[in-house]
Amino acid sequence: MTQALTEFQAARIQANERILAGESRAIKRFFRLDGEAYEDGALPAKTKELLGLVASLVLRCDDCITYHVIQCVKHGVTQAEFEEAFAVALIVGGSIVIPHLRRAYARMDEVLATDRSG
Repeated sequence: MTQALTEFQAARIQANERILAGESRAIKRFFRLDGEAYEDGALPAKTKELLGLVASLVLRCDDCITYHVIQCVKHGVTQAEFEEAFAVALIVGGSIVIPHLRRAYARMDEVLATDRSG
């Protein structure tokens, strides 16, 4: 994994640990629900991660895009599948998604290259 992705994941883990060290049951329950939402069910986890990626592109959250790209690769998403999901996000979100689409392609290339070499 590249240094940028390693740093992203380490910072995300550290921030989440800090948040979950608090006393808020609501926050802890939300985090648990978020994790459970992406588990295999009627829809496989791979499909759910692609849905999360599309939503993240439409909502224009670069951290979420990076997270879901990483998770998608872990679930075996191919470049062709990424590109179809990206197309859906662009149609739903419109041209304002394009800057985030550029970054999503860069992350996809980075994670797929790391996955192939690792």
